[in-house]
Amino acid sequence: MAPSRPERIPLVPLNVVLLPGAALPLHIFEPRYRHMVKNCLEEKSEFGVLLALPNGVVRVGCTAEITAVVKRYEDGRSDIQTLGRAPFRVVELFAEGPLAEGQVEYLEDEDAPSDPALEHNLSKLYEACYTLVFGDYPRDADERKTASLSYHVAASLPMDLMWKQQMLELRSEPERQRRLVKFLVDWAPHLKKTVHLRGRAGGNGHGLN
Repeated sequence: MAPSRPERIPLVPLNVVLLPGAALPLHIFEPRYRHMVKNCLEEKSEFGVLLALPNGVVRVGCTAEITAVVKRYEDGRSDIQTLGRAPFRVVELFAEGPLAEGQVEYLEDEDAPSDPALEHNLSKLYEACYTLVFGDYPRDADERKTASLSYHVAASLPMDLMWKQQMLELRSEPERQRRLVKFLVDWAPHLKKTVHLRGRAGGNGHGLN
């Protein structure tokens, strides 16, 4: 059964951008968030994740569905696995209680024709950058076919948070793909330089993290 999506949801500010379809493991220790998790599990509902910035939180976020409670601790803490579901915009923020809540509107993508050539180009750039970053070829071809390609690419690579936020706020899959292609074309040379420097350091017996 699909989780319900009420207009008012609990909000969790984090130093992360959650994208639809992306996994996000969380360690829950504060009492207010323990209570939130308990309610979400009982009601099969979702909570909202917003990127926290030094001057406040952004207004566009993504709901998170709790897919598993990985571990429960004797002191009440827990480790949970969540999955990004629905982009939303906060219309009104309620911060008077221990847990922030928001009146939200859920955001749908515009209907736009797909561009097979663009998708192919993005997939190839993603594979090249992923290999440079992680030293291994991505084994997620099936996921890229079934999920939003742009969200999957942005979630899988260690991109700047504001770039990921931009992906979340755009309402067109082709436009997200075009922005990502441009970003990865510019990023790839820097990745190659980093890998080259890492290789040289490794040869001298020193590691770069």
